[in-house]
Amino acid sequence: MTAGPSPEVVVLDYGSGNLRSVVRAVERTGASVTLTGDFAVALEADGLVVPGVGAYAACMDGLRAVKGDRLIGRRLAGGRPVLGICVGMQVLFGRGVEHGVETPGCEEWPGTVDRLEAPVVPHMGWNTVEAPPGSRLFSGVESERFYFVHSYAARSWELETNDRTAAPLVTWATHGGDRFVAAVENGPLWATQFHPEKSGDAGAALLRNWVATLA
Repeated sequence: MTAGPSPEVVVLDYGSGNLRSVVRAVERTGASVTLTGDFAVALEADGLVVPGVGAYAACMDGLRAVKGDRLIGRRLAGGRPVLGICVGMQVLFGRGVEHGVETPGCEEWPGTVDRLEAPVVPHMGWNTVEAPPGSRLFSGVESERFYFVHSYAARSWELETNDRTAAPLVTWATHGGDRFVAAVENGPLWATQFHPEKSGDAGAALLRNWVATLA
């Protein structure tokens, strides 16, 4: 029995994120990976990874410059998987507030990304997460630690559900007593606040779990 073709994954190049490390990490899952900002190529890929580091407003500017916000919306409308990482997760929410400045996000989820209320910020280093039962993203790594580097997060989950849609699976983490959204699985849209590409074997397993859904 021969294996099927490798899933085609695009890591979106919009001027933000640890692009090469994300590409290498996804390649290690066995996927075929392209780093590009080309709208058509990213639209047609089996999976799209949206990384992001730095300021929310700068990431949104870069994303809009390559029509990344429209790209994400088009893919999700067709049920095509998207994985956001770090600020690539934050921009999926309705807005970000940094230094008193409010920036509109992609509005795939309602809610606000703002500064952590913890004694030490940024939150930098390894932390455990509270994954919900039935998580496919965290299958086999529910008790592992993952690597975080951030000062801002979504500190509440506001998306209402109804009988027609499956409830999103929301994973939480806590830093300095402040609880925040660490990951979300919402139909074809998944995201992590931490960096799986920096999270060793646990991060590698998590990326394999995502790529396995692309087959």
